[in-house]
Amino acid sequence: MSNNSPEPFFRPGQEHFVSPVDETGLGAVDAVADDSAPSSMWGEAWKNLRKRPLFWISAFIIFVSVLLALFPSLFTSMDPKFCELSRSLEAPSAGHFFGFDRQGCDIYARTIYGARASVSVGIFTTIVVTLIGAVFGSLAGYFGGWLDAVLSRITDIVFAIPFLLAAIVVMQMFREHRATWTVVVVLAVFGWPQIARITRGAVMSVKNEEFIAAAQALGESKWKILLRHILPNSAAPIIVYATVALGTFIVAEATLSFLGVGLPPDVVSWGGDINKAQVSLRTQPSVLFYPAGALALTVLSFIMMGDAVRDALDPKSRKR
Repeated sequence: MSNNSPEPFFRPGQEHFVSPVDETGLGAVDAVADDSAPSSMWGEAWKNLRKRPLFWISAFIIFVSVLLALFPSLFTSMDPKFCELSRSLEAPSAGHFFGFDRQGCDIYARTIYGARASVSVGIFTTIVVTLIGAVFGSLAGYFGGWLDAVLSRITDIVFAIPFLLAAIVVMQMFREHRATWTVVVVLAVFGWPQIARITRGAVMSVKNEEFIAAAQALGESKWKILLRHILPNSAAPIIVYATVALGTFIVAEATLSFLGVGLPPDVVSWGGDINKAQVSLRTQPSVLFYPAGALALTVLSFIMMGDAVRDALDPKSRKR
């Protein structure tokens, strides 16, 4: 029994079959094979980020902030700890763009060098918090059972403790031994529960996917599946929260230093300078404006970056 429909043929120089129906102009559509590999989630996210002005603005501010923290001497040759009382509250002049504070210290130099302590505390605290939260959350979410119950209760107990209040109380115990690492450890001890909850939820969602069942069918071990398949596919919400949390920890350090229980007075930080500038707020508000402005701009940049990354990694946002 013959088929009346014409057979498709291959024309030299073409990469797909052409049906004779196409030649008659009857409206048939060629089936062109697309051999290109589909973009990954991170590739699609990067394409989306590149189109967002918010991403580039926040990335530039973050880059400048990190550069200030790493190489402050590139931006000023003044010693931030060198003060002359004779120049107390002196107006801005050549080489002293922001003027002088009540102690006669150069405000511009202290604003530049203040980025080192504040940004360092934020970055290192975020790294420690992410590691602790990722370990607790991934173990609880993947293995479940009694391990999930125990780790979840520990997370709930720490989460119930007021973060900033607990940090203030604990920092009071280290009045004689306060340093950058002290602040990092104290903030990390009380700051990891939220990211642990986010990681647990992401892991529980990913472990029910079909490719995890396929990996189990192939005989891969639980630890290999967790490290190789589940955690990489759960990283998106963790990265988004960590980006926003970094700005939160910078604010927490500034708050502790402002209250006098954070970094010691000999360490230049934005929070410490804001504390010293409050006595001159009515007579010389610019003394407070510059360190507070630098702090606000840096924190805002991390929040904007977190929003941009969240929108780029959100499939619903990409469809919209």
